[in-house]
Amino acid sequence: MRHGVFAYTWDLVGDPEAAARIADLGANTVTLQAAYHAVRGITPWHPAHRVVHAEHAAAYFPIRADRWSGLRPLAPTWAVDNPDRFGTAAAALTAAGLSVEAWLVLTHSSAVGTAHPDVTVRNAYGERYPYALCPSHQAVRDYALTIVSEVCAQYDVDLMLEACGWLGFDHGSHHEKTEGANLSASARRLLSLCFCPACRTALGPEADRLAASVRSAVDAELHGVSADPIDATAVLNHRATVIAELVREAKSLAGNRRVLLMAADDPWVTGPDVGIDFQNVQPDAFVLKCWGDTNAAAQQLKAAAARTDIPLVANVTALNTEWDGVSELLEAGAAEVRYYHAGLGSRDRLDRIRTAITGTRR
Repeated sequence: MRHGVFAYTWDLVGDPEAAARIADLGANTVTLQAAYHAVRGITPWHPAHRVVHAEHAAAYFPIRADRWSGLRPLAPTWAVDNPDRFGTAAAALTAAGLSVEAWLVLTHSSAVGTAHPDVTVRNAYGERYPYALCPSHQAVRDYALTIVSEVCAQYDVDLMLEACGWLGFDHGSHHEKTEGANLSASARRLLSLCFCPACRTALGPEADRLAASVRSAVDAELHGVSADPIDATAVLNHRATVIAELVREAKSLAGNRRVLLMAADDPWVTGPDVGIDFQNVQPDAFVLKCWGDTNAAAQQLKAAAARTDIPLVANVTALNTEWDGVSELLEAGAAEVRYYHAGLGSRDRLDRIRTAITGTRR
């Protein structure tokens, strides 16, 4: 059984003790960021820095210009000293006896979306989400698959895919100021439906009617009146087709490498965990976010296990102070565990990861 932990390249590069510290947790796998969105992170254990501000989405592997056409990721401008930070960190982990998975965020990039607004998600009001690249566009699919192919060409590692589909209304903006409207989960999902030109083409004549219905439903909720339910089957079917093909192509590029997909068995879901029907997409493993209530996470795993024979990986967070381990998740059907996060955690939280691994190893 694989017990893995998430880590960032900046947790390892420049810290000669980091790989051994991670290995001491008892994990045998590290999911290491190779293409990642903007973030501010703390590094409690690094000898040279404490706060890392990754100002934009970036690739942490060498960007070979001749391999890219159209969209391409940016290099991390805050880390110009080493163009192969992923390779450096991965080598340290391998030397410590750990296997490495490349953590690839594919369609979440404010940098690319701001530079190329024509390929971003556009809601029913015509407003764009610059952090969300829409995979209906061939240019976005090419961008995502080039990330996959370049990592495979440069490293012999497995892959974990995050944001392998649409991002929506949530998980995007800085200094979020939308909570006061008390939007329901339904309204937030409606605001996550994409009506960019590529999606409109795929939907055909249905697009205008559906967009108008979405606007009416959202406005009705915001203004405190009732609205008719929305039938978004056409959009969900379109999403399913695009995502399934993207995963198939990624697997083809990966060859004999494992492809793990962060996913939720709900076609309405948008964000880091792509919303799909588990029976229609075929990665080597599904990674399910189990960050909330343990009983709810166990039920989620049981429901997923009943729908697919593909192995399930429980993504659990040790950063939650109420976290109480993973035994119930393993009993519910998880075949593997990934712990979030070996770089962000305090000593107490890392101790809890170590205890969970040693207490459930089999």
